[in-house]
Amino acid sequence: MKKAGILLPLSSLPSPYGIGTMGKEAYRFIDFLKESNQVIWQLLPIHQTSYGDSPYQSPSAFAGNPYFIDIDELIEQGLLTKKEVKDQPPTTEYVDYAHVYYARYPLLRKAFARFDAANYPDYEDFCLQNAFWLDDYATFMAIKSTYEFQGRNTWALADRRKDTLPADKTIDQNECNFWKFLQYFFFTQWEKMHAYAKSQGIALVGDMPIYVADDSADVWANPTMFCLNAKGMTKTVAGVPPDYFSATGQLWGNPLYDWKAMKADQYNWWYERLRVAFSLFDIVRIDHFRGFCNYWSIPAGEETAVNGKWINGPGATMFTDLEKRFGYRLPLIAEDLGDLDAKVYKMLDKLAYPGMKVLQFAFDGEDSEYLPKNYTENCVVYTGTHDNRTTLGWLGDRNYDQRVRFERNVPAYRGAKDLDRLIRFAHDSCAEYSIIPMQDYLGLDDVARINTPGTLGDNWKWRLAKNYDKASLKNHIRKLTDASGRNQ
Repeated sequence: MKKAGILLPLSSLPSPYGIGTMGKEAYRFIDFLKESNQVIWQLLPIHQTSYGDSPYQSPSAFAGNPYFIDIDELIEQGLLTKKEVKDQPPTTEYVDYAHVYYARYPLLRKAFARFDAANYPDYEDFCLQNAFWLDDYATFMAIKSTYEFQGRNTWALADRRKDTLPADKTIDQNECNFWKFLQYFFFTQWEKMHAYAKSQGIALVGDMPIYVADDSADVWANPTMFCLNAKGMTKTVAGVPPDYFSATGQLWGNPLYDWKAMKADQYNWWYERLRVAFSLFDIVRIDHFRGFCNYWSIPAGEETAVNGKWINGPGATMFTDLEKRFGYRLPLIAEDLGDLDAKVYKMLDKLAYPGMKVLQFAFDGEDSEYLPKNYTENCVVYTGTHDNRTTLGWLGDRNYDQRVRFERNVPAYRGAKDLDRLIRFAHDSCAEYSIIPMQDYLGLDDVARINTPGTLGDNWKWRLAKNYDKASLKNHIRKLTDASGRNQ
């Protein structure tokens, strides 16, 4: 069965608290998906955010974002009062991350002050089952709090790595327990939401950044698995080389993996990372998947990505080894966009995880690989992604050649606007999955764009209007989906 779904970040849901949560609005969106005949909800990374508010730069590759904890449930359990939450950020069109940060954490600390683990019999089990990452994360955040949450590169030299931490270092256990408390509520609330989605026939698709942040518990606790110097800081960082889109490339700044060390450890860190991800999601998309084949390595301290070089990664071997350990084929989507070489294609063909097709790229040249006529079934098609303009914004800015190619390839339907034609074009393709950003179904322009790569300060903010789930919209989505025979 060919399947259809919607891409929407959890942060974009309505809520009375300034950002989307796992509260009743998440359940309402799941109901909306079912009533619109959709079977997939694809999200962006759900990890704790830090500087820049990007879900792709987190202090942990495992920890969930405390902002997503349902405040109403904390009230119901007597950990907060309605009066205490009155100063939370009001519902607005965009997320005000600074307001959320300064209002939410004091509130969560009040809830923690009333938390008694004895009243939550599964709390200790949660901590034990997740000890692999949770203990290090909690300790890292406790140390980080003593530095007023500044980056790891500002800490005392001995504190920058777990393995150089002084034996007599005092760690505030109450602070550690606060961060464990947050993760307990995040994971338990997520488990309930995930179970409800399954009961409604909705699969959750997650998003995993290939790299982790330098200022993270992952690097702090596992320094030998990353390319660090004697001071515990990065030697080489991630990015992509100069190309058609950027004369200086993209300098991401994430520390690179020491793949030799990871292989010697039987890729155990990746096994645990995927194990946790598969407990949260039914399918996981890994960003920049080509980096497992070869990756652009840039010396730390460079101001651009120009002076990098290609280095070989672990290739398909890592995933075949992990699949043996898991005992089943991994439910992954490989983000394979951009310029790929023959070696990358060979790895992708061997692993045969579904790749990605983006229709906004399909009209830049003749006979593009992103045109549905060139697809195999083993792929996921999108009108656009979180990094693209909204499709309405893109449609309004096409050049002459793109318009000609659009009319040549995209079928016209009586009375259908170009936006609906492109959505139908995706659904009618042979792709196993067709996933449409929510903004495209709503017909929104670039004011609803999620992210503009390479920029800071105006991303990850867009939110749904509270009254989005009108019968007319559900009928429209269902009609476009049913016409293609998807989800039948």
